[in-house]
Amino acid sequence: MATFGLTPSEYKNLKGLKSQNLRDHMTDLELIFSMLGEASTKEIVVNTNPKGFEANKKVAKAGGKIAGDARKQLEIKSGNKVISSDNYLPGKKQSSITSNNKK
Repeated sequence: MATFGLTPSEYKNLKGLKSQNLRDHMTDLELIFSMLGEASTKEIVVNTNPKGFEANKKVAKAGGKIAGDARKQLEIKSGNKVISSDNYLPGKKQSSITSNNKK
């Protein structure tokens, strides 16, 4: 949510997915920002050692925010949205990273 501003269910709906794995249908940039959020969260956890659900939830939001802020900056600088309805379902054309996915 903090990275893309969408819940996983909302993201799957955007891509028109039903039972498919969302990650399997992400573009390269979507995967990169997902991984940045995960890696940022892990780094914060390793260095702060949060205890309990609420503390870990805060760390997860902080890691996701790092990726979300980076995504927003790229969108501003490039003029293209990272979040895409593109997917790899049969009959759907997957655009490349350089496609004009204008805001």
